[in-house]
Amino acid sequence: MNDTKGERTRQRIVSTAAPLFNKLGYAGASMADLMAAAGLEKGGLYRHFESKEAIALAAFDHAVHVQRERIRARLDLAPENAAARMVAVAEALAGAASDTVVGGGCPLMNAAVETDDAESPLHSALRTRARRAMTQLLAAVRRIVADGVAAREFAQATDPDAEASALVATMEGALMLAKLYDDPAHLEHAVARVRERAGALAAPRRSRGSTRRATGRPSPAT
Repeated sequence: MNDTKGERTRQRIVSTAAPLFNKLGYAGASMADLMAAAGLEKGGLYRHFESKEAIALAAFDHAVHVQRERIRARLDLAPENAAARMVAVAEALAGAASDTVVGGGCPLMNAAVETDDAESPLHSALRTRARRAMTQLLAAVRRIVADGVAAREFAQATDPDAEASALVATMEGALMLAKLYDDPAHLEHAVARVRERAGALAAPRRSRGSTRRATGRPSPAT
């Protein structure tokens, strides 16, 4: 029972710390902020975590998990074709702007920006985690595109690595613009561009099919 209660308290600390760090920054959020959010004194926090840095790393992992689950949920609802699944990932990433569980936008982008050129042990550990999480995201999109190529939904010359990089960069850039200008239109434009690109990747196959049908039957003008 005590272990269960302790784990619940630990999870409450992490889930309340995640939006604080994501909004205020890992250096900007203070112990006072964390105490107020969790409703605990400093001793209560340190009973479950050895330091603010340990809370920050656990909070980042939690934020990444929330984002990963958002993407998985979108993919579960998407049609079983590569183009639709590319769009589903884009829509899920766009959802970070209005996320109420971990507010403040994409935790990967926020951590990447904050840790750029920072040399503290915390920032170094966060940068490692952010790179690992981003690598996993890129790999997930790459698999979607590669599956589309293997299934001949996409042209055989399609480069899965390039498409994954372009999709993630498009959405992360749109998240930054949406936050900077407080304007979700940037995300709408980005999702539309991903949808357009996914359709273009599938277009060569449709064009070949249309050509075969056209050449197999005389036209009305013949």
